[in-house]
Amino acid sequence: MLEIIYQDQYMVAINKPHGLLVHRSPIAADAEEFAMQLLRDQIGQKVFPIHRLDRKTSGILVFALSSSVAAQIQSIFEDSETQKIYIAIVRGFFPDEIEVDYPLTNDRGKTQEALTHFKTLKRSELPIPFGKFETSRYSLIEAQPKTGRMHQIRKHLNHLRHPIIGDRPHGCNKQNKLFKERWNMTTMMLHAKQLKMIHPISKEALLLEADTYQPFKYMIEELGFQ
Repeated sequence: MLEIIYQDQYMVAINKPHGLLVHRSPIAADAEEFAMQLLRDQIGQKVFPIHRLDRKTSGILVFALSSSVAAQIQSIFEDSETQKIYIAIVRGFFPDEIEVDYPLTNDRGKTQEALTHFKTLKRSELPIPFGKFETSRYSLIEAQPKTGRMHQIRKHLNHLRHPIIGDRPHGCNKQNKLFKERWNMTTMMLHAKQLKMIHPISKEALLLEADTYQPFKYMIEELGFQ
């Protein structure tokens, strides 16, 4: 059963687990389950995806319950008042706060403006030798994308040389290997935690929040971010 965090007669939001595709995709032919179909079967009615989360990203995923409402929500998502907040665990000591304005090229070869605001929530240094360093440093950060480009947060963090733990192909292979060997962790540490938006029908402000799943909770504890 998918965790439903909000539902009314117009829309529904779930807390998507890691590893679940939003819908069928030719680039992931191995997948047999999809959020769109699972949710449709769970609530017994057709759903219309508003946006997408990467397969390895967990967190808030919104669906409309009609095509007309879907169009309205998509328009709301493009409004500057809509705020999406993610949390991530990254390599190194991240800056206290930084805004990244770095254009990204999509899979069609088109370069688009991309803007993300980041801030550090906590930092951790562990007595685990890594490469030429005697310790390993990590940061728990918050990311607020101002634009909606594909893999935007992942690419911007890689650009800053603070890649997300568990990210492939935009992460650090050596760090990913360390996490697999030491903690048996292959999950990407990126979670869509909060969404602030205007309801498409009532026009009231909505604040949706999704708790992290166990892999993320486990690494927060293991890395000392508690």
